[in-house]
Amino acid sequence: SGPLKDMDFSVQEGGGPRILHQFKLEPPAVSFNMSGEKAGIIDIEPRTGILYINGSLDWETQKVHKLQVESLDESGKRVKGPYNVTIYVEDINDNPPEFNQTKYYGVVRQNSRPGKPFMYVHATDRDDPTTLHAQLSYSILHHFPNPYEEMLFQIDNATGAISPSRKGSYYLDPQKQDTFILVVSVRDMAGTTPNAFTSSVDVIITVKESLWKAPPIIYIKENSTQAHPVNISKVQSNEPGVIYGIFEKEKLPRLPFSISENGDIYVTQPLDREEKDTYTFFVVSKDNTGELVDKPLQIHVIVEDINDNPPVCQQDLTIIEVQENEKGGSNIGSVLATDMDKKDTLYSRLHFQIQSQEPQFPSRNLFYIQQDTGTLQLTGPSLSKRDSAKYFLKVLVTDSAFETICNVEVHVIDINDQIPIFKNSDYGSVTVAEDIPIGSMILEIEATDGDEPATGSSLIIYQVKEGDPNNTFTIETDAETNRGFIKIKEALDFETMPVYNLVINATNPEPLVEGVQYNSSSFTVLKVFVTNVDEPPVFQKPVYKTEVSEDIPVNTLVMTVEAYDPEGDSVRKCKEMQGMQGKYAQYLACGKILFLQKSYLLVEGGSQKSKAFLVLHLRDVNDNYPEIAKDYPTFFCYPVRGGERTLIQATDADEQLFYSKFTFSLADEMNARNNWEISKFNATHAYLSPKHANFEEKVYDVPIILNDNGKPPLENKVNHKVSICKCSIENSCF
Repeated sequence: SGPLKDMDFSVQEGGGPRILHQFKLEPPAVSFNMSGEKAGIIDIEPRTGILYINGSLDWETQKVHKLQVESLDESGKRVKGPYNVTIYVEDINDNPPEFNQTKYYGVVRQNSRPGKPFMYVHATDRDDPTTLHAQLSYSILHHFPNPYEEMLFQIDNATGAISPSRKGSYYLDPQKQDTFILVVSVRDMAGTTPNAFTSSVDVIITVKESLWKAPPIIYIKENSTQAHPVNISKVQSNEPGVIYGIFEKEKLPRLPFSISENGDIYVTQPLDREEKDTYTFFVVSKDNTGELVDKPLQIHVIVEDINDNPPVCQQDLTIIEVQENEKGGSNIGSVLATDMDKKDTLYSRLHFQIQSQEPQFPSRNLFYIQQDTGTLQLTGPSLSKRDSAKYFLKVLVTDSAFETICNVEVHVIDINDQIPIFKNSDYGSVTVAEDIPIGSMILEIEATDGDEPATGSSLIIYQVKEGDPNNTFTIETDAETNRGFIKIKEALDFETMPVYNLVINATNPEPLVEGVQYNSSSFTVLKVFVTNVDEPPVFQKPVYKTEVSEDIPVNTLVMTVEAYDPEGDSVRKCKEMQGMQGKYAQYLACGKILFLQKSYLLVEGGSQKSKAFLVLHLRDVNDNYPEIAKDYPTFFCYPVRGGERTLIQATDADEQLFYSKFTFSLADEMNARNNWEISKFNATHAYLSPKHANFEEKVYDVPIILNDNGKPPLENKVNHKVSICKCSIENSCF
């Protein structure tokens, strides 16, 4: 209570009748009067001054009531006032939220971007929007059907925007399920209290085929005369307003394709199939922030051939040699031509025809050519060099639109009807020292041949037919003079062979014609005397080899060597050379060697010296830990679907005598065993696979235990790096 004055009151809506205040009368005032927005339930008791509400206020009907109160004397005249009395109605949560539609319909495209809204639902609440009473929160209650554990759709709890979930973006497919019903709920009080008002509505969603798909293979005829650029295809994103772009799969100086802002693909210039017959590139769609909207599409273009290339002779002049005795019908050679148009088409099919023959003697049609292969044949009797040593042919080569002339020269070759004849049937003897260097010439010999020079019929090949059991000598021919040079091919040895009685023959590479044979004129003899030279001592073996384990103890005897002198002298001295002492080897006595590496022995007999190489092979010991081969990075495409697996390989630097045999297992760590599993594939490889699909896009360290099962076995823990990454359509990390 209190004296009459301006006053404000805050009153919750509802609640029924109540007394707000009592104003005190001050003489000469005897009563109060109130006017204003009384709404039929607000009033003042004139005599007592009690301000009361006879009912319930409603915030939604009227939020503020403005009243005026005055005091009156006995005659009804105003004593004080009027004073302003303002009643503010406080809202309570007495209205449930309401959707603006009784049912919603939406369309989503297959492979739409996760989190990108394709429709909205909207609800309102009549309560005070400045309070929690009207703050709404959306959620999806049910999902019909729900073939997977996770929801395929999601809703923004503040805006009501509905979009595919990450799983939905991957699995939505109109071929499998084209309609879904979502039960969407909205709660006031921001959804934070259990006694909030709730409403729900059905949302019918139709799944339609993705607009974003690669066009079929594009075929473009080469060397087009159209005005460029030419539209060849079109792509369309599931989202409006995207920015299209092209990037290359191959690195070309300039990609002859472009894409417009509405997804039209153009070829920007005429293409040449002979320069490049296929193109592959990717089309991408991005939003205005540069983020990929859809997975890149791979575009294939095949350049179709037209007949725009004439036949080409492989040689400016084709030379063919024919022997005089070649029979009619024989294949004597081929005219080779190519066509750069597409292989195995009519554009590249060639026909051959002899256009002319010079000279036309002894007849005009001495030759025939197979029209589809270009094979040349003789048509009649054998050619004669006396008639003509050469024939000149012009061969017409045609495809369906072009023609070319190929020039052919046929050489008639003399037949081998003369045998080589030695100028001397006996070349006497030569004397050489046994230490003459290999390759040294000891004598020049010569035979003559009456056949046509510089042909296989007149070229002479010299061979030692008798008296050289160990192929100690070789004879080289000067192709221009037909002279033969006898040379040392293998080392001479007086003690083994002091005299050689050589029988040498002369032949041609071309076979002799029928009825002609080699005779004594094609043979000669030569005696070679070998003189003795003081030779160096000889080891029993040129190379001594043995094998030891790589962990052999120091001072272990590994081998024994022996040497002798060919002339029978004693081996006077033995000493070690090159690394025989010190860290790797130790000399004991002549022929006794302790552990050595990359060494040889030197022995002396008379005034000569010899050396022998010593090779020590080390057997491997299992002393290297197994590792994972890093030839190729391990990765899985994001998002992980489940069921993927990849091969990993173990390697070991130790020698594998038969085959490697490794054991793979995961380290006994919680994250490793919860996230990954490993299974054997073979002795060197294992499958690594994720155990679930809830992986982030990053690099994981997977602890793997490798055991090489050697003797003794070695075990190694390796933290193997595995990438979870976005992939291209060819399943490789972007």
